[in-house]
Amino acid sequence: MSWFKRIKEGITTNTKEKKETPEGLWHKCSKCKKIATMQEHANNSYVCVHCGHHDRIGSEEYFALIFDEEKYTELQEGLTGGDPLNFSDTKPYKDRLIESRKKTGLDDAMRAAFGKVHENDLVVCCMDFNFIGGSMGSVVGEKISRAIDFCLKTKTPLLIISKSGGARMMEAAFSLMQMAKTSAKLSLLAKEKLPYISLLTDPTTGGVTASFAMLGDINIAEPESLIGFAGPRIVKETIGKDLPKGFQTAEFVLEHGFLDKIVVRTQLKEFLANFLTAMKN
Repeated sequence: MSWFKRIKEGITTNTKEKKETPEGLWHKCSKCKKIATMQEHANNSYVCVHCGHHDRIGSEEYFALIFDEEKYTELQEGLTGGDPLNFSDTKPYKDRLIESRKKTGLDDAMRAAFGKVHENDLVVCCMDFNFIGGSMGSVVGEKISRAIDFCLKTKTPLLIISKSGGARMMEAAFSLMQMAKTSAKLSLLAKEKLPYISLLTDPTTGGVTASFAMLGDINIAEPESLIGFAGPRIVKETIGKDLPKGFQTAEFVLEHGFLDKIVVRTQLKEFLANFLTAMKN
């Protein structure tokens, strides 16, 4: 026998008025999994405020970070490449270029700009990984070459920010030629005693590492960046041995003498300004 009797209907919740969290409000670090607001993350130059992990960013973010008052003049705008080999893999290369330009709003995987860093003139060439993996094709090599010509004419130092999967296979020998082309151009910069700073970010691999990325008067890198020619898996399969801990990280490369310094992104502008000022004296 029940001593209790329900005299009212059960309590209900109006699910239609449930508030959703707006998209893009929070950032979850891919390394430590901790949460921060997107605004806080952006204000810290897209470096995790908890563990210091550096997220990949593009040329627009680097230009804003480096140049005074985020002001700069872009060089070689509108320079685009073609399809010299009529190449096709899973899709025609010509279609891939059109799709990448539409998706990213970029002409190719490299942008160049001229501006000031604490009143020091500087030309910055920056690779964009979102454009076909930051691969180096004929446009990338040509933009670097023309940027160097601008540096020679105006007596301006050069910074190249590398972020690349290597030479672009769809252009075959045309992309491989850019290794020699950019290296030869950099030698002209050296003859004029104009500083060249190379910043290696995650990842810097393949023909980019084997050419201009490692030819700086000073080679610097962001923490924990992957730096190497072939990827760790390929190296391991080739030599048939387990690789050392931290192999091909910026810290490993620094320890073995191929880098001069690891620079945290939030300190990059100050480092560049100090280096450029020192080179004047």
